[in-house]
Amino acid sequence: MISLRTSPSPPHRHVTLDYVGIDAILEQMRRKAMKQGFELNIMVVGQSGLGKSTLMNTLFKSKVSRKSVQPDPEERIPKTVEIKSISHDIEEKGVRMKLTVIDTPGFGDQINNENCLRPLDVEFMRRLSKVVNIVPVIAKADTLTLEERDFFKQTIREGLRANGIDVYPQKEFDEDAEDRLINDKIREMIPFAVVGSDQEYQVNGKRILGRKTKWGTIEVENISHCEFAYLRDLLIRTHMQNIKDITGSIHYETYRVRRLNESNHINSQASGYPALQPKANGQTEPQPGTHDKSQRCDLHNKTGVM
Repeated sequence: MISLRTSPSPPHRHVTLDYVGIDAILEQMRRKAMKQGFELNIMVVGQSGLGKSTLMNTLFKSKVSRKSVQPDPEERIPKTVEIKSISHDIEEKGVRMKLTVIDTPGFGDQINNENCLRPLDVEFMRRLSKVVNIVPVIAKADTLTLEERDFFKQTIREGLRANGIDVYPQKEFDEDAEDRLINDKIREMIPFAVVGSDQEYQVNGKRILGRKTKWGTIEVENISHCEFAYLRDLLIRTHMQNIKDITGSIHYETYRVRRLNESNHINSQASGYPALQPKANGQTEPQPGTHDKSQRCDLHNKTGVM
C-alpha cells in the first residue's frame, strides 16, 4: 500500500472574499527599486569661487564634487566653458543611487557685471529651463544681512518673472490642491539663500556642519541661519522623484520631439507625414493636416528608437 502525502501549502494571509491584491503593487515596486537603485544627475552652474563643489559635498555629506580653484586676477584669461562630470555610487540604508555631478568651470568668469542677474545668467536659464528643472540658489548667504538677503531674493524673483524664466516647482505641474499648497511655500522661498560647508564642529554637544567665524559658528542645517535644509529637502527628501519624472516625461520628450522635427523636417514634407508637436504632459501629437491612423503608427515606429 502506497501512502500519498501532499507537500504543505505555503502560508497565505487571511483575506476577505472581496480582496483582489492590488495594494501588493507597492511592495513589488519597492523591491524592484531596491534592486535597480536610482540615478540622479545634477548640474551646478556659477562663477568660480562661489562654493559650488562645497555645496554638492554638503548636500550629500560626501566628497562628490571636484574642487574648483579660484585663479588670481592676473592669471585669468578668456577660456571656453568646459562641461565636466563625475559619478559616484552612494548607498544609504540599503538604497543605492548613482549620482552624477556636472560642473561648468569658467562659467561667466570673464564677464564684469555686478547686477543680481547678469545677461549671461538670464540667457542661460531661459534656454536651460526648456530642457531641465532649474532651482536658483544664492551662494554664501552668510555674507549678507537679513535685509540684504530679502532684497536680493526679491530682485532675483522679479528678474526671473520679467524674463519669463520658469523655475522648479512649476505651477503648471502641480497635481492637486495639496501639491499646490506645498509648492507655493517653496516658490515663495526661491531663490534659496544657502551656506555650504563640509567642516564639522561641536556646538552644544552636537556635531554639526558649519562655518566658524570670530562671531560664532554658522550652522548649515539650522533654518534660522540659512535655507540649506529647505534646499536639501526639496532636491532629495521630498521632490526628487517628481523632479526626475518631470525631466523624463516632459522636458526630455519635448526636447526629443524638437530634435526629431529638426532632423526629419525635409523627409516629413516629402512623405506627407505630419511633424510631432509636444503636449504639456510630454506626449506628442501630430500637427494639423493630413494625418490618418496608418501615418501616425508608421511615424511612431520610425521615431521610437531615438
